[in-house]
Amino acid sequence: MSLKTPNKIRNLQRKLYLKAKAEPGFRFYLLYDKIYRKDILDHAFRVARANGGAPGLDGKTFGDVESDGLEEWLSGIRKELRAKTYKPQPVLRVYIPKAGGGRRPLGIPTIRDRVVQTACKLVTEPIFEADLESNAYGYRPGRSAQDAIRQVHQMLFQGFTEVVDADLSNYFETIPHGDLMKSIARRIVDRNVLRLIKMWLTVPVVEAGNDGKRHITGGKKTRRGTPQGGVVSPLLANVYMNRFLKYWRIRQCDDRYKARIVSYADDFVILSRGKAGKALEWTRQVMVRLGLTLNEGKTSIRDARREHFDFLGYSFGPHYFRKNGNLYMGASPSEKSVRRVKRRVRDILRPGNLGQWSQVRDQINRLLAGWSNYFSYGTRLMAYRAVDQYVYNSVCHFLTRRHKVPSRGTRIYPMERVHGEMGIISLRRLHIGAPPCARR
Repeated sequence: MSLKTPNKIRNLQRKLYLKAKAEPGFRFYLLYDKIYRKDILDHAFRVARANGGAPGLDGKTFGDVESDGLEEWLSGIRKELRAKTYKPQPVLRVYIPKAGGGRRPLGIPTIRDRVVQTACKLVTEPIFEADLESNAYGYRPGRSAQDAIRQVHQMLFQGFTEVVDADLSNYFETIPHGDLMKSIARRIVDRNVLRLIKMWLTVPVVEAGNDGKRHITGGKKTRRGTPQGGVVSPLLANVYMNRFLKYWRIRQCDDRYKARIVSYADDFVILSRGKAGKALEWTRQVMVRLGLTLNEGKTSIRDARREHFDFLGYSFGPHYFRKNGNLYMGASPSEKSVRRVKRRVRDILRPGNLGQWSQVRDQINRLLAGWSNYFSYGTRLMAYRAVDQYVYNSVCHFLTRRHKVPSRGTRIYPMERVHGEMGIISLRRLHIGAPPCARR
């Protein structure tokens, strides 16, 4: 959910952006007082509330804040910031499953700290946005993963078919603080803003151990990482990744390696016309200088004319027209993405789900609508069919088990009924036209 930014704040952001864009060497000295402005903190709370999320270490929810008195609560934050006595509370660390296996650490700040981070982002993001390279798409206003996906597809059609399918090892956890702060200080020299960011980078992290006790890590001795889950973490990750993208441009690697980069935060691909190996070797050396590491086990060179590669949930490479068997350069939901949505459907329709059918149906439909909105580009009919069939079989099994029907249930719950009376949406009905080529 997104909120419209008030005109007064939007005007400030536009002035900051235009100043930064017009004067690449300008450094901003007076920003801190903007962060604790009443209208900015008020809007920051609304944005944080719209984004939702679990409570932090203190257990306080947005409802708790509002019931206790929002104005007084925000006034307290404003006073702390003005007096420079604000200190972030420890971050609660949880782990979520990764698509490729394993678990990803996620840091959950308290609502108080989320609001302050959002206020800081509202003020500083326009400055950094002016500096980001045009081939960076992640976590940027007015840009999306779909934009990056379309760009990759178009590059393939233009003959950039030798691809470096790159993967960085634990990017968010390994960003060196010293170099990151230097990148920030090239634009922002307001020491109070820098102090805020430094505190967020070195805030203690609390997590439950195997012994059931809480353990504290991180703190002032931390030298690397910007915890995923923090509001400012994606912005800081973009600022640091921009060093690599900017150096690529300065060194004229587009021409040197006949290549283009498309980047989405720490995910990026290099698309080349025959010099992918040299581009990969250059990238490997630069990443070492940046204190980052390529995951060699997941980084490879692919010939997109003959094999597939995955990027942002899509699979790119040779596809076949079903009617005549002709090859074309396609983009479609990857097998991993299809398996992932099936797994989420299975989780909803687990035997222990005793909710009313209307609630279960709405859960499934929200999942399917969101998935199909993301995977709305390229060749998607076969993926939609596979998901539809899985959803139908799963719903049928769920209902026969719930109502103790002594059969597989296909007669009492035919597909027409499941997608009609029972109200489950069909992705195939959302499929639009024949497989499209990339459009400029």
